[in-house]
Amino acid sequence: MGARPAGRARPRPYLHPVRTLGGTVVTELTPPSHRHHLGVSVAVAEVDGGNFWGGRTFIAGHGPAWLDNQGSQRHVRWLRRTDTELSQALRWDTIDGASLLAERRIIEARPLDDDAWALDFTFTLANVAERDLPIRSPAAHGRSGAGYGGFFWRAPSPGACRVSADVHGHRAPWVSVGGPAWTLVFAGGDPATRADRWFVRTRDYLGVGSALAWDAPLVLAAGESVTRRVVTVVADGELPDERAAAYASQLVS
Repeated sequence: MGARPAGRARPRPYLHPVRTLGGTVVTELTPPSHRHHLGVSVAVAEVDGGNFWGGRTFIAGHGPAWLDNQGSQRHVRWLRRTDTELSQALRWDTIDGASLLAERRIIEARPLDDDAWALDFTFTLANVAERDLPIRSPAAHGRSGAGYGGFFWRAPSPGACRVSADVHGHRAPWVSVGGPAWTLVFAGGDPATRADRWFVRTRDYLGVGSALAWDAPLVLAAGESVTRRVVTVVADGELPDERAAAYASQLVS
């Protein structure tokens, strides 16, 4: 788990490498085309004008542009560290050092079968600024389909990938993606997360996220918080849809 800047990105915690039980790596770190993609992380394109995704910022009527607005997710302290659980407190600070959000992140790993395990990822963002904070995706500024922002998993880009269903921009209980020797099954772990839309990109790269805000901002009032939980099955080989659905039902019930 690291927090090293990538290119024009500022520090943020991430998980890499994440492996199947058979040892296959199912995350990708700072690929050449997207140096700000960091394995498994929480990344948001914009919080009140600050970029907590990395890379360029999308400007309505102009397009992507490099701005001096890169925020940082800074580790404050560990709340719990065991072989199967990590819990930490973080602060989301602007490029000028002002704190916008306080985060509590809980990551748990647990076994499922001989060829699969589950990564349970929960984060809570609390507004610590003395004003409303809008959380936006590029889609909220008019970039069609670019509703990313929130939990995001950058997977290796196989020559051909499997996707269980066309859920990009839609709500669904779960979605699975896979390469030649592995499968990931993503499921919303609570009602709020299941109400969010999925971001699934297979062109140019393979990435999956649960979107906090799609074509409209999510506005946090001063002192307000939001919690999201995504449970991911990490499996060797190809999982039939029936087995993927059974895992999703088991893990979020």
